[in-house]
Amino acid sequence: MLRKSMLVIALVLMPLRAALAADADIEKHKACKFCGMEREKWNFSRVYLEYDDGSTEGTCSIHCAAVDLAVNLDKAPKTIWVADYTTKQLLDAEKAVWVVGGKKQGVMTKRAKWAFGDKAAAEAFVKENEGALASFDEAVKGAYQDMYEDTKMIRERRAAKRKAAAEQKAMGAAPAK
Repeated sequence: MLRKSMLVIALVLMPLRAALAADADIEKHKACKFCGMEREKWNFSRVYLEYDDGSTEGTCSIHCAAVDLAVNLDKAPKTIWVADYTTKQLLDAEKAVWVVGGKKQGVMTKRAKWAFGDKAAAEAFVKENEGALASFDEAVKGAYQDMYEDTKMIRERRAAKRKAAAEQKAMGAAPAK
């Protein structure tokens, strides 16, 4: 009876333990060092990179992960983890089913790139939001191909925010966040 109770408790606690472990990457890297976005807020698109030298990096998106991979040419990625869009749990980015493009705005990019642990979930997403199923290599290649336009878009958005904040400050109002 005691053994059966312990088994039931263990089965109930396992998903909780997995969820807590999955968020350890957010504790370690709270904000993306490239854009400053809080990774907990973007937990559905976050990426966690483990390099062969033992170092790690956490980014908000595959866009910022591509930047990290580009500036760290002398380090080889050991494992790249990405959040499942639906469950927010980390999974091996190379084993994920990716959706590139579609109607839904991406994170740090005009052309979205979402990861799913389940092909059926990815297909359902495509049915509702359009886009195309892709491999990890295709998603990363897309991130690099989109880098110029995405960087230009981000700069323009930030300039508009700075301008609006300066205008509000000139009028004596508190800047909007």
